[in-house]
Amino acid sequence: MTTFWIFIALVVLIGLIMIWVPHFRQQQLLKAEEAGVRKQTNLELFGERLAILEKELQDELLDQAEFDALKKELEINLLQDMKQEGDDSLDAAIKPKSALWPAFMTICLLAISGYFYQQLGAYNEIANPPQANNPHQGMDPAQIMSQRVQMMEAQVQAEPENSQAWFSLGHAYVSANKYDQAAAAFDKVMELVGTHAELLGPKATALYYKAGQKITPEIQAIIDQSLSLDPQDPSTLLLVGMDAFFTADYTKAIDAWQMILDSDRNDVDRTALMNAIGSAKMRMGDSSDAMPNDANHKSMATATTNANTLAIEVTISNELADKVSDSDVVFIFARATQGPKVPLAATKISAANLPATITLDDSTSMGGDMKLSSVKEVEVIAVLSKNGSVKPQTGDLKGSIEAIAVGGNATLTLDTLVQ
Repeated sequence: MTTFWIFIALVVLIGLIMIWVPHFRQQQLLKAEEAGVRKQTNLELFGERLAILEKELQDELLDQAEFDALKKELEINLLQDMKQEGDDSLDAAIKPKSALWPAFMTICLLAISGYFYQQLGAYNEIANPPQANNPHQGMDPAQIMSQRVQMMEAQVQAEPENSQAWFSLGHAYVSANKYDQAAAAFDKVMELVGTHAELLGPKATALYYKAGQKITPEIQAIIDQSLSLDPQDPSTLLLVGMDAFFTADYTKAIDAWQMILDSDRNDVDRTALMNAIGSAKMRMGDSSDAMPNDANHKSMATATTNANTLAIEVTISNELADKVSDSDVVFIFARATQGPKVPLAATKISAANLPATITLDDSTSMGGDMKLSSVKEVEVIAVLSKNGSVKPQTGDLKGSIEAIAVGGNATLTLDTLVQ
């Protein structure tokens, strides 16, 4: 970099020399020319006057003594004129140029050099050097995901027959909440390689999130088609189990997840599935058995959270307290603030235990690769259900925390009546 700047300084210096050296040389030449003109003029005047005196001597208008005296006077005047530094009579004829013009040229040289360097040179790279070790430095998760999607889109445009590229793009669209594009990408894969359960499952999942985590008749038809092709397809069974869990059909959720474990597939997170099954079994009993008792809840309130845990105190606003009965159930779940809105951890308690502090961590995950410990920030949502369903119905109460860092604690108030 030092060599580069030295080179720039030399180029600018050469330009300045080309501008200013001719100017100073011109000043010297003008002075020399001015001195030469004065000398020549004085000599010509001396010669003319001397010729006049010689003629007057010949015509005997002057005697020799007068001639010698006048000639001596002319010689003295000539010497005096030669010694004079300037002659006002020559100022108008020979006038040196001002320094304004080379000064203006200097400013133009510097300005043009700076402009072209900024526009055509490496100014931006020097001012903002690329981060070779971390190309995503300074980007939030949404920007990283957007960049990833753009790269995959460029790949499928370059290789439109690459089914694996389309499949990866479909999953990237799901992560970016672009569910219509995700379904279209999975359709493109099936157009290239045929209809398979491992493609129908991801498509059904994308449409499930688009429908607000509800299984519509269209989605159910895709699920049925997928399971008819492969009754043990993991992507489809994960979707079936997740939806069953959130509708409190824990037996169906356990059956779906257990079927994946029984398939002996190597491409699934078996530990996460077993944790999800354990969580569902814990919730299969009545409300009092589904979660730890009051003593455990009180101990949770004083527990110290770790980096992968959330401690949430759930309360009810005074305005809505009269709308709560002891038979109501409160569902609490956390999901990432960036990326797919997939529940990362969930639990439920009896409304009779409110206010209470619950703990969310990886042991309360919903299964799959996404866990609470895999993100830095989540939103927490609580639903007080009158009919035992996690999906809010008319008359239920809701509350939420828009953003909380994993490892923190906060208070969540049920303050909204679902209409």
